[in-house]
Amino acid sequence: MLERALRFFERYIIPKSIYRLGQSPYHFLLAFLGNLFYGFPSRRIRVVGVTGTKGKTTTLELIDAMLTASGKRTALLSSVRRKVGERDGKNSSENTMPGRFAIQRFLREAVDAGCEYALFEVTSEGVTKHRHRFIQWDAAVFLNLTPEHVEAHGSFENYREAKLDFFRYLRRSKKQKKYFVINSDDTHASYFKKVTEKVLRAEIILFNRDGVSRLMDSIKKDSNPNWLRADFNIENAAAARALTKLFGVKDETVRDALIKFKGLRGRMDFVQKEPFAAVVDYAHTPVSLRAVYRNLKEQPEFTKSSRLICVLGSCGGGRDKWKRPKIGEIAAHYCNEIILTNEDPYDEDPNQILREIKSGIPNSQQPHPAGEFPIPKVYVVLDRREAIEKAIFLARKGDVVVITGKGSEEWIHLAKRKKIPWDDRGTVEEILSKTQ
Repeated sequence: MLERALRFFERYIIPKSIYRLGQSPYHFLLAFLGNLFYGFPSRRIRVVGVTGTKGKTTTLELIDAMLTASGKRTALLSSVRRKVGERDGKNSSENTMPGRFAIQRFLREAVDAGCEYALFEVTSEGVTKHRHRFIQWDAAVFLNLTPEHVEAHGSFENYREAKLDFFRYLRRSKKQKKYFVINSDDTHASYFKKVTEKVLRAEIILFNRDGVSRLMDSIKKDSNPNWLRADFNIENAAAARALTKLFGVKDETVRDALIKFKGLRGRMDFVQKEPFAAVVDYAHTPVSLRAVYRNLKEQPEFTKSSRLICVLGSCGGGRDKWKRPKIGEIAAHYCNEIILTNEDPYDEDPNQILREIKSGIPNSQQPHPAGEFPIPKVYVVLDRREAIEKAIFLARKGDVVVITGKGSEEWIHLAKRKKIPWDDRGTVEEILSKTQ
């Protein structure tokens, strides 16, 4: 009731100009009131936050799998899932890091359910809206940093500062010991290491992919799970192992958890492998898109006669317009057939979004950069279902169809806050069932 009243107050009572002006102190106050209302729950549970541009959801799930395998009782709040002990469901808030009183209510539920650990994705938006405040954090994990949400933050430096502010806030935690887990391979690791200098009662752990290479090789040899087909998940596994080791999880337990881990829906998600592969992935940044395409072309099933057929778009609402031509350029570098389609246009003209992506694709009349890659065929199919249908129609034996941008998201967002139900994986399954 209180949260509904606050939402009504924001939308209909406070003038928008005043709300924008006082947004920061308003969110700060809400974070404090939520903590007070739910009785300071983070004091009674270990709280872990994972931050970075990509890999947060998978890393969080891997941490949860390792802790659960070791007999620990956990709560988890990510972009796709809300779990408290045995109660497991979707995160229906549409915010990776929900606001108002939602985080404190989640922590209170976790404490009341006897959970020992609460695991969070920590986003830059959540930090700028003070959603990390008034939580007594135990550990912060930094994965990586690449340009994202630049327009929302004003600059890449501001985006980085939001991530660093989470690490700074952990320094003030009243927990007996603080843990900082940092990916030493990332070019921005030095900024996060500097934040941890001279922190009392702190343990600083640096991790990288090499630290789990032998473990990953043995797992691939024994079971080769689909999620490990993406080599960028090795970084996520390394982060999870580094953190859980601090909490006493043994290597054999880690190995068992990794073998049993099934991966996530919409994350390097192989819907089928034969006669051609169909893959759904959340990749929506230049770095993640390149990683997905490269990994798919490096699969043992991908031969010289195989073709990569991609379906992609880009988010609207003024979000990171700079990356649209770059996405087109990357798709042209790796893919033989490109189908441009709707993703989340919000209040932008979807055709204009696709034109901006297409502007990065080299003209078919011009020599392709590097020469060895084929000039792709490009199609513009605004309806996302029809675009996926076309990609599957184009596929031949041995090809790979990859649909990116939505992953496990359940809505396509249109203008005036309208949205329609959506499921990339479900759509692929439905189309494939009709073609077989």
